[in-house]
Amino acid sequence: QVQLVESGGGLVQAGGSLRLSCAASGRTFSSYAMGWFRQAPGKEREFVAAIRRSGGSPYYADSVKGRFTISRDNAKNTVYLQMNSLKPEDTAVYYCAADQKYPSSTPEYWGQGTQVTVSS
Repeated sequence: QVQLVESGGGLVQAGGSLRLSCAASGRTFSSYAMGWFRQAPGKEREFVAAIRRSGGSPYYADSVKGRFTISRDNAKNTVYLQMNSLKPEDTAVYYCAADQKYPSSTPEYWGQGTQVTVSS
């Protein structure tokens, strides 16, 4: 079992920045590829970014490429999502996810989510 807890969400104006964190506990964090997904009201959950176990080869959705950066610190069992140049359409609940496969569209473990709201 892997437990994931997100933090760092909030309300920000368009053009602003936020950094999300996801703290993992349980099995060895470095054994898992990590990802971020999001779900806006009335929409399906969508992939945002993923990163390999080692921290290499980050992969992004086209909608966030160049604005978001995923990173991880295996010593701290934490994965991050730095979000810059935020847009109102980035408003969603953001979920951290873990899976032994990279990338995975159906990760095995999920956090409970953190709300990000971008005002225009």
